[in-house]
Amino acid sequence: MAWTSPYRLDKSEHDLVTAAVSEAERETDAEIVTIVADLSDHYDDVPLFWAGGMTLLVLSVLAAFPALCHKLFDLIVQGWITEMSERNLLLTVFIVALVTFLLVWMILQWMPLRLRLAPHDMKTRRCHKRAVDLFRVAAEGRTMGRTGILIYLSLGEHRAEIVADAAIAGKVAPEAWGDMMAEMVAHVRKGQVGHGMAMAVRQAGDVLAVHVPKTEGNPNELPDRVIEI
Repeated sequence: MAWTSPYRLDKSEHDLVTAAVSEAERETDAEIVTIVADLSDHYDDVPLFWAGGMTLLVLSVLAAFPALCHKLFDLIVQGWITEMSERNLLLTVFIVALVTFLLVWMILQWMPLRLRLAPHDMKTRRCHKRAVDLFRVAAEGRTMGRTGILIYLSLGEHRAEIVADAAIAGKVAPEAWGDMMAEMVAHVRKGQVGHGMAMAVRQAGDVLAVHVPKTEGNPNELPDRVIEI
């Protein structure tokens, strides 16, 4: 289903991030790409997972307490049928299971709740995959020295990723970015998206200036502006 974050960077935030990228790239050959996404994935499997799980739970309860089937049968037929045959028993169980599945599935079409119930590891993996996919399109192999780096922020999941091209990944361990990403997400949770992204760019620039310092004749090969998708 379609879903967009209610948050959009305003012009001042765009200018803040652009300025941070330009400033950072004055000290490094790295090309910093910044992307802010509404959502990394729609998690269409989460409603199915929860609907199936709740259906199995309800069926387990009915199996453990058969008397409930009789009460539910009476509720469904409103006294029009008094005989609780095997056929009616199975029909009652089927109706209850179907209603449970559809009700949970429909409730989880509301994206904020779906995101809340999506497993933590699932959101982490899908944000990382989305960041890698975007990096391959926007930065990988698009610089002379393979020095592209992507700072990716997914607003829906409140998660951030950094993906680096070969020349940077070979010199900077992934762990070097951890605190920077966590601090950026902390700012995002406060609604300070542009400030958080600009701060991350400046900190990344400090790291890159040490490992990939600026050399003569290195052009600005990728846009400095933040990209919203």
